Formats: sequence, structure tokens, C-alpha cells
Amino acid sequence: MPRKDPITGKIKWYKSEGAISVYSALISILIGMVVGALIVIIVGLSKSNISTGGIWDGIRLVFLGVFSTGRGDSGALTFGFNAVNLGNMLFRAVPLIMCGLSVAVAFKTGLFNIGAPGQYLLGTAGTLSVGLTLGNAGCPKAIAWLLAFLVGMLLGALWGSIPGLFKAYLNINEVITCIMTNWIAANAVTWWFDAHEIFKNSEEGGKIGYIIPLKNVGVTTPKMLLTKIFPGSQVNGGFWIAILIAIAMWIMMTKTTFGYELRACGANRHAARYAGINDKKSIILSMAIAGALAAAGASLYYLSGNTEFYWSTYQKLPAEGFNGIPVALLAANHPVGVIFSGIFMSLLTISGLQLKYLTAYNEYISDIIVAVIVYLSAFSMLFNTKLRKKIRPGSGTNVNDEPDTVTAAAAASAEDVTDAAEDAAGIVTDETGKGGSEA
Repeated sequence: MPRKDPITGKIKWYKSEGAISVYSALISILIGMVVGALIVIIVGLSKSNISTGGIWDGIRLVFLGVFSTGRGDSGALTFGFNAVNLGNMLFRAVPLIMCGLSVAVAFKTGLFNIGAPGQYLLGTAGTLSVGLTLGNAGCPKAIAWLLAFLVGMLLGALWGSIPGLFKAYLNINEVITCIMTNWIAANAVTWWFDAHEIFKNSEEGGKIGYIIPLKNVGVTTPKMLLTKIFPGSQVNGGFWIAILIAIAMWIMMTKTTFGYELRACGANRHAARYAGINDKKSIILSMAIAGALAAAGASLYYLSGNTEFYWSTYQKLPAEGFNGIPVALLAANHPVGVIFSGIFMSLLTISGLQLKYLTAYNEYISDIIVAVIVYLSAFSMLFNTKLRKKIRPGSGTNVNDEPDTVTAAAAASAEDVTDAAEDAAGIVTDETGKGGSEA
């Protein structure tokens, strides 16, 4: 049995479920980084234009790229506090955090939200359309910002609820409907911006295929002192908003009756229904919340003001939506953990750009590392189980760190369902017997 503190009677923090989940994620990350370093070595040895020193530079940038400050007078790489890299890392982490929350909340309700890219696109369309329209109309900037953000989230929630409705009432797998809604959203958003010339950035030469950035109408997110810490970077107050939303999601899922119902439905939909929980309502609301969160990631990204949207979205679904899946898996679907896994994924992106600009490698090395980590994140549950057996022999197998009350309630409800089914079977048998005798 796990060793407990002799005074408090609680399991020591380093043997808790949360700690074991962190260990599992770190193992996945470490293996991914090591594999990335090996790829850097293999690619370097296969190219004549990359020297041994270049290989060593590539390895260092894989691990420390966000701290790179360029090359010194001697041509050697230098490292230190790079305000631009660190600020841009936090800026790029915002949509990853929000999409990770989107996937994590759905996972907690037993759903796989692979529709985050489509929900992200609806949030993009809503935010840019409302922001540009109100900005050009002379609406106060704060009101225009708030309405653009809320409309983006509302459209994402409505789009996310579609797979939820199909799942709740027709029991159609949400993965299928999410894939369909992704591509419908991509083409619908393309049509929307293609049909409205007022949104196209024709004012700047060569940018006809781009939407006007919100900085042109002054509808932007305040910096909230972050530019003083990271001058010259794109980071803004959207990062703080993402953190507050993540904390709010953690409170909702773990400290409220509504969150309990969502998690109970995810543990066992039929048992939750028998216990009096409206499982259809929980499924629909879960997907609506997931859609709103993914859309909020797009809203915060484009409300920075200095980012541009290419309206031909049908060519490619936004990667942020799909990257929310490994972000959620690495965080073991914990809303607060999603903050850190989102920042880590963003760190890899910055490292990839440093590889591109400072060495003969290209930035796709970081994509390979992310792919490996994504693959290994699928094994994080295996790592979790192995570590639990080693660190906490004799403990349960609740890998999602759910409160025991949820498991107990689900088990009790499941037992009640079984008893009810047996009673119903007995009634049916008796009635069948009576019918046979009468016949």
C-alpha cells in the first residue's frame, strides 16, 4: 500500500496521482527531445554542409533555442535572456492552451473533440468580422473588443454543440461528425471572407488574400505590463486571460455540481443517467464548452492585432486545433497542467525557428520532435500505470485523478442499473411465462 504521512494520514505529495501524471508527461517529453537530438545528429551526418560544430549547435538549439541570443562576433552561439523569444513563446502558447482546454474538457466527459480546428475557424471568423465592423463604425474600442471576443466564443460553442447533438440523440460517434464539421467550417469561412470584400486587406499591396489585421481599426488586446518584461515581442494580455480561463475550468470541473455531472457522465453515461443526471444535456453542453474554448483561442490570437488571417482556409485546417490533442494528453487532461504543456509546445516552435535562422537545419526538426512527443503522449497512460505500480503498490487505477466519490457513485449507480435490469428481466420472464400458459 502507498506510504502515508504518519501525522496527517495523507499520501505524500510526490506519490500522489498528480505527481505521477507529471512524471509520465516528463518521460514522454524527455524521450521526444532525445529522439529529436538523434535526428539532428543523423541529418547533420548525412549533409556535407553541416559540420560537427553545426551538429552540436543544432542539439543545443533543440533544448535551449528559446534562450538563444544569436551568434557572437566569433560566430559562436550565445545564450541568455531573450525577451523577444520568451514573449513570443507565451504569445504562441495562448491558442495552444485554449485548444488543449477544449480537448481536455471534452475528454473529461468521455468525448474526443477532434473538431477544435473547425471551432477555431468559427471563432476566427466571428472575431475578425465583428471587430472590423465595429471598429470601422467608430464603436468604443473596449466594447468592440469584448463583443468580438464573445461572438467568436458563441460561434465556436454553437459549432461544437453540433457533434454533441448528434452524439446525444443519435449516438453518432463524435469523431466522425467533428471531422465533417471541420471541413464544412473551413469552406464556410472561406466563402464568408471571399464574398465580403470589406474584410480583405486590399489596402496593402500584395495582400488581397489576407484579412485586415485588427490593429488597423484599433481593436486590440491590452499588453497588461507584459511588454515591459518582454519588450519587442508579440505577447499581450491574452496570456493572462488564457490562464484565468484555465483556472476557471479547473474550478468548474472539480468544485461544482455541474462539473461533477460532466465527469460522472464521462465515467459511465448510463450509470449517470440512472443516478438522475441528464446525460444528453451533459454531452451537448460539454461539446459547446469545448467549442467555445477552442474559438476563444482564435479570438485571443487575432485580437492581438498584429496577426493576419489568410482567408483561403480550405487549403489547410489550423494546426492549433489538432495540437490541442497532445497538449491535453501531456497534461493528463488537467486544466492547470494544460497551461504548462501549451507553453512547452510553443517552446518547441520557437526552437524550430532558431534552428532555421541560425543553422543549416530547417524548422521542421521541431515538427518531428512534436510528432514523437504526440506519439509518446498516447503511451503516457502506460507510463502512468507502470509508475503507479512502482511508486504506489496496491493503489487504484484511476489514471485521471478523479475524486473517489465519482468512481464510487458510478460504481453504485452501475450496481443499481444491474439490479434494475435483473428485476426487469424477471418481470419479462414472468409475463412471458404467463403468456405461454394462456396460449
